[in-house]
Amino acid sequence: MQKVSIVIPAYNEEKGIGALIDEIKEKMKGYEYEMLVVDDGSFDNTAKIVREKDVVLIQHTENRGYGAALKSGIRKAKYDTIAITDADGTYPISEMPELIKYLGEYDMVVGARNKQKIPLIRKPAKFFLNMLANYLTATKIPDLNSGLRVFKKDLAVNFFNLLPDGFSFTTTITLAMLTNNYLVKFIPIDYLQRQGKSKIRPIRDTYNFSTLIIRTVMYFNPLKIFVPIGIILFLMAMLVFVYSKFVLDKVMDITVVVILMSAVQIVAIGLLADLVDKRSQK
Repeated sequence: MQKVSIVIPAYNEEKGIGALIDEIKEKMKGYEYEMLVVDDGSFDNTAKIVREKDVVLIQHTENRGYGAALKSGIRKAKYDTIAITDADGTYPISEMPELIKYLGEYDMVVGARNKQKIPLIRKPAKFFLNMLANYLTATKIPDLNSGLRVFKKDLAVNFFNLLPDGFSFTTTITLAMLTNNYLVKFIPIDYLQRQGKSKIRPIRDTYNFSTLIIRTVMYFNPLKIFVPIGIILFLMAMLVFVYSKFVLDKVMDITVVVILMSAVQIVAIGLLADLVDKRSQK
């Protein structure tokens, strides 16, 4: 039986944290585990409720972010197997033992949420982000940023320098695992009604997630970014050449040369970045 450290980041989650702790205690019977709740600068009764539940409480004096709370909990964890879940009651804790069973065969196991229960306003952004991530990782990702997952402590710590302090912690660790050829398993789960108010900001967070996906993949596989841009510029140069020669009857040679040189430079930068990346992994 694996020993598990369950890390729960919490920020103003007084409405759901007590019931969540009780549910974990019920569903994790038979496991040797510890539960660490990281109060990320809450100003409600979150910390008070946690103290009454006989679990480990870690407190931030100010709100530092979802990822920062997870890092604090992972650092303090005494077991090698880490399970994380959100404090808002949206994830079915009954699935946690199922996820834990697969760890060892896989490097990370993720609860992939039923998208039908995600708010309609967030679906287009999530669809775009998943399409982008699927292309850049060459993997079909059922759920990019699920907050219910299990992984080994040492793997997460190895990526701490890349993992952000905000909501994109889970997105980044998913991309980091996949682009480094770790085995990741996705298990379908339900997605429940949250307790309390969501902290997600759809427009701002979508933009941040998009730039994060590109930045993370550039770090591990820069050719995925630079080569397509180079190809697009090359095709643009050919289009300008054909249009100017056969439509304008005057070749825009300077424009064509500038675009072609840009394409060559972009690909060259990508090859150099890829070489640096491969050497740094040795």
